[in-house]
Amino acid sequence: MFRSREERVRSAHMSRADDAKPSLLIVDDDPLIVDTLAYYLEGDFRVATAPDRAAAMAWAKDPSGPPDLALIDLGLPPTPHRPQEGFALVGELLASAPQVRIVVLSGQNDSANARHARALGAIEFVAKPVAPDRLRELLHRLLDLGAAPAGGAGSALIGESPAMQKLRLQLRQYADSPFPVLIEGESGSGKELIAAALHQLSQRSPHPYVALNCAAIAPTLVEPALFGHAKGAFTGATGSRAGFFEEAASGTLLLDEVGELPLELQPKLLRVLENGEYQRVGETQPRQSRARVIAATNRDLKGEVRAGRFRADLYHRLSVFTIAAPPLRELGSDRFLLLERFGQQIAAQFRQPAFSLAPAAEKLWRDYEFPGNVRELRNIVIRLSARFPGQVVAAAALAEEFDPQRPAAPPAEREAMIESASRSLVEQSGRFSLDATLLHWEDAYIEAARRLAGGNISQTARLLGINRSTLYSRIETLTRELARDEPPPASAPR
Repeated sequence: MFRSREERVRSAHMSRADDAKPSLLIVDDDPLIVDTLAYYLEGDFRVATAPDRAAAMAWAKDPSGPPDLALIDLGLPPTPHRPQEGFALVGELLASAPQVRIVVLSGQNDSANARHARALGAIEFVAKPVAPDRLRELLHRLLDLGAAPAGGAGSALIGESPAMQKLRLQLRQYADSPFPVLIEGESGSGKELIAAALHQLSQRSPHPYVALNCAAIAPTLVEPALFGHAKGAFTGATGSRAGFFEEAASGTLLLDEVGELPLELQPKLLRVLENGEYQRVGETQPRQSRARVIAATNRDLKGEVRAGRFRADLYHRLSVFTIAAPPLRELGSDRFLLLERFGQQIAAQFRQPAFSLAPAAEKLWRDYEFPGNVRELRNIVIRLSARFPGQVVAAAALAEEFDPQRPAAPPAEREAMIESASRSLVEQSGRFSLDATLLHWEDAYIEAARRLAGGNISQTARLLGINRSTLYSRIETLTRELARDEPPPASAPR
């Protein structure tokens, strides 16, 4: 009755390039759930499956492009009873392919998990079990939603806050310069829109605007994607192909997530930036690029340079001009302009009246920090539009959409920490356990770093100053020890 998962994945892979159906990636480590969902959904979608985060990201970086939709379970190996791996995958997948529409399908039906998944960028959270027909209807409805705001790139950068006024001034100043621009900012803050606005405002606007997400492609394929390749240059190169630099011609090339570029490829990019010269893979004939390069990243590239993961000379060449994409929490009342813009657009798409907020809900909207930035705001508007068409949304209903897991505050100063610890030792005399307290503090720091990194496990490890394998080992140890440990002391983080 069911094809094996290997057969289904192989079939999906072979048909991705020529099948008109939208693509769907199902990520779950339960074979029965995967086979059941695939059986019901493969008539409407090109279904691929993955049992864990690594396999899912391999699919997301497939040469033929990331999936249109993703169904992600939170409880994935190596910690299937905790949601951390699922959260990490949501953040990592959206960093690699921001246009993917994600539905979290999870048996861990906790409201806090649902809110955090949405804050990371998932459009919807569905608890298991779910009727296949309802799931199919939801996926088709999400496909009907445009992946980006309507209108040109400049019109999408709405807002009157000082930060937005500064941004528009920088766009006007840098638009016609031939030099590279580096756009830095948090995930979901609109770096791609800023890059598109730079192109649109420049004299290059009649020429091509092309974008390569460096995180969305396998490292071995980045060089031929950028520079092109000759026939037979590598296995699978059945013909010659132009790269992104050639396709950009005299226009603009956006290198999104440029911090993900392999270190060995960075000198070749530096050469193009310095003299415009490059070669297709498998050729010796030099070619000349006339494209203007814009780079974008959510990493701290200066920190990457210090750590030896990014070349200092390339960083300085890319950052001739630097633009900081402001996080939504710094845009003040612009969040109401975005609410109105997205609400009207989505209402028009669904041909229904827009919702509005009650006064108490407006106060919540004003005070919420939106850790997922504009992406999170837009997803909230999508869900409220579906749930409350033409209605007034009360504060309680809006609060259900907000993420309760705020990033941890910076550590207190040393003296304050010593004073707090001293008081705790006195209060818990005879009951204090250093091992238990340290376990809970370590768990809290890992969780705080994970939130600050938007769920990206590599970035989490960098924030903590350890490598990925060490972080995985620490998480597994903490999961095991905390499961059998007593509740944390009053002084330890919870």
